[in-house]
Order: sequence, then structure tokens, then C-alpha cells
Amino acid sequence: MNSGSTMRAIGQQELGGAEVLEIFMAERPKPRANEVLIRVHAASLNPTDWKHRATGGFLGSPPFVLGWDLSGTVEDVGVGVARFAPGDEVFGMLTYPFGHGAHAEYVSAPARFFAHKPTEVDHAQAGALPLASLTAWQALVEYADVQPGQRVLIHAAAGGVGHLAVQIAKARGAYVIGTASEPKHEFLRSIGADETIDYRSTDFADVLSDIDVVLDTLGDDISMGSLRVLRPGGIVVSIRPTGPQEFYDEADQLGVRALRMLVDSSEHNMREIAELVSTGKLRATIAQSFPFTEAAEAHRLGETNRTVGKIVLTMD
Repeated sequence: MNSGSTMRAIGQQELGGAEVLEIFMAERPKPRANEVLIRVHAASLNPTDWKHRATGGFLGSPPFVLGWDLSGTVEDVGVGVARFAPGDEVFGMLTYPFGHGAHAEYVSAPARFFAHKPTEVDHAQAGALPLASLTAWQALVEYADVQPGQRVLIHAAAGGVGHLAVQIAKARGAYVIGTASEPKHEFLRSIGADETIDYRSTDFADVLSDIDVVLDTLGDDISMGSLRVLRPGGIVVSIRPTGPQEFYDEADQLGVRALRMLVDSSEHNMREIAELVSTGKLRATIAQSFPFTEAAEAHRLGETNRTVGKIVLTMD
């Protein structure tokens, strides 16, 4: 950890493969009014990180520092911050997509993005949660309003968002069906899935019906097929925010609902997630943890799309 007015960050000057990532020295931010300065202990990678690294995505052309979710310690607070004090351990997500910058030793951001880190987990666990758990929570709870006894289908259920969504849906009392390759089925059952489907050998649309809620993490044909397994009035929530109008038109014809979403920062949601963590109902599975200096290797692993759970960067 550096002292003084500078810090290390992981950034890029050009778009491309993991090799474009570099560690550089940057000015340490200072908290403005209603902001907290956080010393980052852990941050996770999400598919959006390597996609933005390669294509620019919402961010356009570099230079930029990626990373949206983190867990750390409050170092300083700006004028007007009442909910946190220096020394508090917090976790949360920077505003998506334009608040990026968590892959650095320090971050300054609005206090309302964060919640107190649950004492039951360490920073690596907490840092793995925010973006993926907020995505799952907002999809299943805020938009789909999952209720006890409902049948919920989660695609790519062993992935970063998927495995947290399984646990959130179970905490809501749902019957959970997850799609994943067969070797991951035992893991899915261990975190609460009631039923598993091997997408490599079985078309879910051929074997399912009367589903109340589908969490679509994949888009394209999966979005369309998901509409056809719903009960009348059921809903597909897709976390792929763009796509053809056909998704909505087909939903109207079938008498079901279709929704695309982007995750949003929410201190209120983070407190609800923290409660699930504290009561043992939600845990992030960490596929692998990398030191801050090995971010490129972490990106390469993520791009294989073969991991179970989350990839974490540790800053200390």
C-alpha cells in the first residue's frame, strides 16, 4: 500500500486483450460532499470488465480503470456523510456503467452506494458480491417479485450472477431450476437448486412449462425460448439490456411479460443483501482469487467462461 497522495491502479491505454492492462500510479482521490474515500481490500471481476476492456462498451475509448464492485475500509468522509466514519468496513457497487474505477487501491464515491460489510465474511467474500448480487436481487425481487412456491428458472446458474440468484430465489421460498453443464449440477444442488438441466444435452424449452419467473443471463435464443416456458402472466427478466424488439412482441402475443434491465447502485438493496449474508442464506463461491498485480491473468481466466462463481482481486 502506498502512502502520500498517490495510489496504484489497473488501467489501459488501448482496447484489446488482457495484455493491455497495466499497473500505473494515479492521484489518490479525495472525498467530496456526501462521498466516502475507501481503501479497497478486494474487488471482483465480472464479464462486463473483460467486455469493456476489449470493446470499450459503454465507456468508449480508453484510458480508463475498470471495476465496479469492492469491499474495503473507509479512510475519510466528505462533508455531510452521516452513515459512515473512518474505520468502518463497507461493501458496494460504484454506479454502473459510468462510475467504474474499483480496480485501484482507493476509491471515492457517494456514501449511498455502500452498506456495512457483514462481519460474518471477509473482504474477499464481500468484494465478490455487489454487482452480481445486486443484479440477481433487482431482477428477482424488485422486478419479478418472486414469491414462495413459485417456479423460477435461472440460466447459467453456476455463473457469477446465476449462483447468487439461486440462493436469493431459495431465500424467497421459490422452487428453483438451474441450467448448467452436468459437471456443475452437484454444486447447484449444494446451494439449493431443486432441479437441474444440462443445457448441452437437453433443450430447456422441451422439458419445462408453467414457469413463473425466468432469469435470462444469456440473451438471444435463450430469451425467446424462455418466453415459451412461462405460465400466462409469467415474466422473463433479461440482464442483457439490448436486443431485438421481437422479444417484447413475442411476449405480448404469448400473454407473458418481458423485461430487460441494467443493474443499479442501491444502498437499500445492499443492506438487504448484507442481511442474507449475515443469516447464512447467501454466499459467494470464489472460483479463484488473484493478487492485484495479476489482474491480466484474472481476466484471462474469466474469459474462458468455465468458472464456477466469482473471480476476485485482492489489494493487500
